[in-house]
Amino acid sequence: MDHPTERSARPRDRKAQLAGLAAELFRARGFHGVGINDIAAAAGITGPALYRHFADKQAVLSYVVLSGIDDMEAATTETLADGLPVPAQVNALLGTLAAQAVERREVAALWRWEGRHLPREERREIRRRSGAVLEAWSKALRALRPELTADDAELLCWAGLSVFGSVSVHHTSVAKKRFAQILVQLAESVLHVTLPEPEETPEETPSMALGEPSRREQILAAATELFGQRGFRSVSMEEIGAAAGIAGPSVYRHFPSKAALMVAIGHRAADRLALAAERALRTDDERDALRRLAASYVHTLLRTPELLVSFSGSPMELPERDKADLIRVQRDYVARWIALTSEVHPELSLREVKITVHAALTIANDLARTRRVNGRPNFEAELTALTHAVLKVSS
Repeated sequence: MDHPTERSARPRDRKAQLAGLAAELFRARGFHGVGINDIAAAAGITGPALYRHFADKQAVLSYVVLSGIDDMEAATTETLADGLPVPAQVNALLGTLAAQAVERREVAALWRWEGRHLPREERREIRRRSGAVLEAWSKALRALRPELTADDAELLCWAGLSVFGSVSVHHTSVAKKRFAQILVQLAESVLHVTLPEPEETPEETPSMALGEPSRREQILAAATELFGQRGFRSVSMEEIGAAAGIAGPSVYRHFPSKAALMVAIGHRAADRLALAAERALRTDDERDALRRLAASYVHTLLRTPELLVSFSGSPMELPERDKADLIRVQRDYVARWIALTSEVHPELSLREVKITVHAALTIANDLARTRRVNGRPNFEAELTALTHAVLKVSS
């Protein structure tokens, strides 16, 4: 039996506290890398004690993600109230969202990467509620910028949401007040972007392949598509083999494990990025180099399905020995952005540069996967303009 003083010391928001601990674990290890006993141990309780609050691990994830939606809805309702001037409404909303992002970085991570592990009905509910929030933001933005179409406003609001979500992809931090200020400034930069007009460009001529792709290439292509659709953990080697037109066991002749496939996908993406970066950096002007580097990333991202897989959080689900190598090549690439941005913006501290760079990359990664916007006819130019705005290198 608990001692009376122990009962009185137990936090009133015990469920929220447990969910917060679980969220940090999910963020660090991925949903499948965390068990109920891990969450209980982090909280200093037993597994059965945790079940008093949550039926299972999915219930914990659902609680965290839906609480994040609750916070966004509350912020939107409160700040977009009638009677306030529109600029004041938008400024208040950005400030509140930035503060929430800084205080609860793990929520954005789980929404972005782990939401697919929730039941279908809950995923549908999240899409419905988040869509309603985005619609409210878009209406406020159009009141501020009447020249925008509804679709253009939605694109800019998605980019703003990605700025706040970018805090989940890195561990860099500054004082909370300053952190929130940076996020507000970055969000304002994308909300005020003048989207480029479509230009007449010749259609790209598809490259001609000599003969059929090798069996290894077919397997890599199949795995890339399946991992992108359903996530690393949810796909079996048998399914990859079937998609490639071979028996599951035959896949092992080319790749010893599913992790080896993921690593190969990651290295292929890194190689293509490195080649594009080398071409982009053939200039003596640092500002122009940063502009070209961002443009090369967007161009490569939209034509390289391996990139959307390898930069989508999948490395967190790999075994440690495989994950370390893949994360290293990603960090090496991001380090080039950070070094160049530091040279272009010496007024920013290194930590502020890192926050800025990750915001630009997150906008590109998120919007490239967002079906609501990625089919726009001028999408590449628009996405490039958004990254340039965040990096403060717009023409």
